[in-house]
Amino acid sequence: MAARVDHAVTSGTFSLDGGTFDVDNNVWVVGDDTECVVIDAPHSVEDILAVVGDRTVTAIVCTHAHDDHVRVAPELAERTGAPIWLHADDEPLWELTHASHRWDDNLVDGQEITVAGITLRVLHTPGHAPGGVCLHAPELGCVFTGDTLFNGGPGATGRSYSDLPTLEASIRAKLFALPEETVVHTGHGDDTTIGAEAEQLGR
Repeated sequence: MAARVDHAVTSGTFSLDGGTFDVDNNVWVVGDDTECVVIDAPHSVEDILAVVGDRTVTAIVCTHAHDDHVRVAPELAERTGAPIWLHADDEPLWELTHASHRWDDNLVDGQEITVAGITLRVLHTPGHAPGGVCLHAPELGCVFTGDTLFNGGPGATGRSYSDLPTLEASIRAKLFALPEETVVHTGHGDDTTIGAEAEQLGR
């Protein structure tokens, strides 16, 4: 069975800098009928496992460590036996949510994660968060951008550990280098394409 992308939306809150906001998060699961990778672990383990089904989870890959993307990662890891992967630069954000539980493996720029016969290539894209990453799946013609790039532009940068010039530089260097037809699967909201966002933001 060929690799595919499965998707669900789960609801909860995002908290940082003393504020808490209601938010809907996309859950992305990449794999085949046997194994899969879960991208981000937001509000509900049960919602994520409903997408996973009876497949083996080989990794929980966190695009960044804001609490609405990692809140249930330790519980999901315990339920599935899968390791949690995160870029080391996001340690300060991770510790805001999980001070007593560390992730298992560090993500690094250029790293390749293999699942169901395809490759997810890690792109370090700081700006929204210091350790923000995107995951490019060339065989599937898509990239998973977390909160780096949305339908309509870059992610938010108005809070601690974020910086708009850094984020825009990451997007231009790493994401706009991808083929224009690449589908962008975001952390929140609707899909877009690299071409559509490059036209709006300017290369």
